[in-house]
Amino acid sequence: MSALLTTHGLAVRVGPTPVCEALDLAIAPGTCWGILGRSGIGKTTLLHTLAGLRDPDGGEVRWLGRDLARLPRRELARGLGVVLQHDDYRFPLSVRETALAGRHPHLGRWQAERPEDRDAVGRGAARGRPRRPGGTTRRLPLRGRAAAPRARDAARQDPRLALLDEPVNHLDPGQQLAVIELVRRRFGTAGRALVLVLHDVNLALRCCTHLLLLVGEGATRSGEVGALATPATLSELYGHPMAPVSVDGRPGFLPR
Repeated sequence: MSALLTTHGLAVRVGPTPVCEALDLAIAPGTCWGILGRSGIGKTTLLHTLAGLRDPDGGEVRWLGRDLARLPRRELARGLGVVLQHDDYRFPLSVRETALAGRHPHLGRWQAERPEDRDAVGRGAARGRPRRPGGTTRRLPLRGRAAAPRARDAARQDPRLALLDEPVNHLDPGQQLAVIELVRRRFGTAGRALVLVLHDVNLALRCCTHLLLLVGEGATRSGEVGALATPATLSELYGHPMAPVSVDGRPGFLPR
């Protein structure tokens, strides 16, 4: 099956500082990509570029073989879901209203939500409900918004690719795993894919099939987890020696 999102010679910069240079990437259905790198290296800026929220500084991003910059926003929104790290809560929306906002690309102008949209959001909310309330849980419906199941009309499908910027930031370990498993079940299947910006390398090793490492000064490494999860590569990535560990047969890394 052809890749959903591809980059060709992609260059992304923050001011004069390169995030990546000449990046060629192919995000295929059924894969889960983790974007890793040191704090401030440009992971969020790269994600915004992949989502079409900012223009590349060079090269191009393609969605299903078409130049992402030339696609109508509504068409792109039907296939690509984005949850940003920082959301603006200016309006007093309920959890259900927040999740329903994710169905708007599938509706006509001035069209109200349909019963199947409300049913879809209800099913998604039930799966993603946190065990206990808390200040950070207000972001959970926003994560669920990108993962709302499709309505019965195949033409009004939910996103095939989800781009999530630090989706488990400020959550406790149990909720981190619950959120990751929720989106993986939805997008880690045939026909769909997932891209996560993460800080926790061990969480990335647990849930991702592929990694994109932002090493610095525009240098990147990309490929399957098994090929990149080495002490040498991760030590270069974080600028600090990383030692391999194993817990119940599960590989991981800790700083020395």
